[in-house]
Amino acid sequence: MGIEIGNSPESWGITGPSELSQTTWGRCLDEIAEAGYQWLELGPYGYLPTDPSIVKRELSQRGLSISAGAILAPLEDEDSWPDIEKEALRTGELLSSLGAKFIIVVDGFYRYETGKDLAPTVLDKHKWNILIDTSHKLGDLVKSKFGLQLAFHPCADTHVQYEEQILALLSDTDPSLVTLCLDTGHHAYRFGDPVAFMKAHHERIGYLHLKSVDFEIRDRVNKDDVAFMDAVKLGVMCEPELGVVDFTGFGKVLHEIGFDGYATVEHDMYRPDLDVPFPIAKRTREYLRKVGIG
Repeated sequence: MGIEIGNSPESWGITGPSELSQTTWGRCLDEIAEAGYQWLELGPYGYLPTDPSIVKRELSQRGLSISAGAILAPLEDEDSWPDIEKEALRTGELLSSLGAKFIIVVDGFYRYETGKDLAPTVLDKHKWNILIDTSHKLGDLVKSKFGLQLAFHPCADTHVQYEEQILALLSDTDPSLVTLCLDTGHHAYRFGDPVAFMKAHHERIGYLHLKSVDFEIRDRVNKDDVAFMDAVKLGVMCEPELGVVDFTGFGKVLHEIGFDGYATVEHDMYRPDLDVPFPIAKRTREYLRKVGIG
């Protein structure tokens, strides 16, 4: 298999199925293929058609395949399980029918706007144990029902974002039910070193998201405690070649460890002009080839 490079609708600013003024799914698929990618993620459920036969036809016409899809789930809230299960079942069914191997989960955000926290920023032991138990429950559900592997995605402004929290997650979870989706941008956003982390913990990392962060904006938004969603609007996430992540070193580590799996570009952008994402995606694909990633 080797390193399979993909992209995602999030790199076109797609955050929901019905948001106005966003790139149509047909154009998004066209541009992902034209930029040189063969894999993509599903994007928010309902952005692509939910009829598998339509999606298969459209993907086939462009030489594309689906690697994964993602759900957002407040894993520490045990009362939310019915909603989490419902979302996992509908997303998992579609992913399975399209031949995907992974379903990615992101814990619920504790804030969406600066200064407006919706929940504690750090979980107490009881809530942490619920998060772990729910992750196992979710991993077992998607594996037994659809043969999908759950990949936990640490994310800024969630309860698993700092390196010590990620290490606790790895320590407390069953590797057969929960693998890690290492996002180089989110890891660096909270001052982690994704190159060193990949080298040290690659046995638990089954899926990758590739992007970088702008040095100056990252330092400023962390210093000022700016919400991640607001930081995205400021352009904190940037092309791999332009940010703090050492992608040459990251590529070397991937080859040293023999990484065999999906590496998906997920360049978070907030409502970009329609003509902005494609040239970025194309430059990114060319840069990744240059540094030996895919």
